[in-house]
Amino acid sequence: MFTATFAQDQEAMIQFSLFNEDQKNGVYESAYEYGWNVINMDPAPFVRYRLFPKMEEVLFYMYDSVATNDDEKKMYADTTLYFYDKAIEYEPDKKAYYLARKAFVIENWSDKPVEDAIEAYETALEADPNLDTFYQDRLGILYARETTDENGYKLKALDLYSKLSEADPSNPTWVSRIENLAEDMDELVDITYRAWQLDKDNMEKAWKFSSTAMRNQNFEKAIEGLEFLVQKSPDVINYWNQLATAYQRLDMTSKSIEAYKKLIELQRDNAEHYVNLAVMYKNQGQLAASRSFLQRAMEVNPGWDYPYYIEGTLYEQAARSCGFDFMDKLVYLLAVQTYRKAASMGGSYGSTARERVSALANSIPSQEDYFFRKIKSGDTIQIEGKCYDWINKSVVVP
Repeated sequence: MFTATFAQDQEAMIQFSLFNEDQKNGVYESAYEYGWNVINMDPAPFVRYRLFPKMEEVLFYMYDSVATNDDEKKMYADTTLYFYDKAIEYEPDKKAYYLARKAFVIENWSDKPVEDAIEAYETALEADPNLDTFYQDRLGILYARETTDENGYKLKALDLYSKLSEADPSNPTWVSRIENLAEDMDELVDITYRAWQLDKDNMEKAWKFSSTAMRNQNFEKAIEGLEFLVQKSPDVINYWNQLATAYQRLDMTSKSIEAYKKLIELQRDNAEHYVNLAVMYKNQGQLAASRSFLQRAMEVNPGWDYPYYIEGTLYEQAARSCGFDFMDKLVYLLAVQTYRKAASMGGSYGSTARERVSALANSIPSQEDYFFRKIKSGDTIQIEGKCYDWINKSVVVP
């Protein structure tokens, strides 16, 4: 018994040595025979010498370069599939890799049902969620190609590519794959919505749906997902940002204001939240409240020109709604001086601010206005009157 086992081991060693030498030298046809002899004897002692990766290389050569007709190709395809089963048996830690390779062979070499390839890819991905993206993409392509109304492959493909896109947002391939899944963006919104509804407590799917709806400017639908998300995770800034925007775009003013207030509560040092809230109050005609939030934005970010620009629009809006007597002209002058402050800061609103200064050139007091009132250059005039009691500012005559 000992002698027979020893002899078998010796023979296996000889066969592996012959295999290894021929594989190394590219003599694949004889390496093929020796390799199978080792695998059929006892491959375990040779796993550490990379028996299976080397044999895989041989098999691919045989299929691509030796097989000359369909029967031979089918034989090598079936042999390779059997090989992967053996490889998984002896190298279980590489199960995901070998399953993915098996799926690739089923997909491209064999006449087996495409569902077999899909199942193998899926099992490989379950074994290793970080499976090489080449194989994940192959699975996604099969999902997309084989999708029907009954099998749910489109939803699976969307979920797969969404995860790939989140892991590698700089890769345009995944976004392109997602877009190609739908005939148009409306369908893509519906797809992501159905995926969420099938897994209602899944926040990741809720976010995918909501962000897709926002990109498609389907704000009314996006709100459903975003309200769910802020309820589940009330401290996530991005959820509140998107929700506030959706409310604002739908003229849901009171809800938008509350959302921006929540953002301020979460990020008191973010000037954008104060400005967004200021704009909401401005649009409602609550100019005093708007300016108070602009002033807080200026405190948080003194070098930002946008709050000053918006402040200028408040004074311009106030003057336009009141009249066109001398005091109204002084408020236009206050707007001009505020715009000039914004323009002097060198920010992105400088050009727009200068345009407003030019546009208001005929609205500010003329030299005759000052002359008849005996007002001289350098005099300070307090802004007052029932339209302007909230302003509490003065202007210096130019």
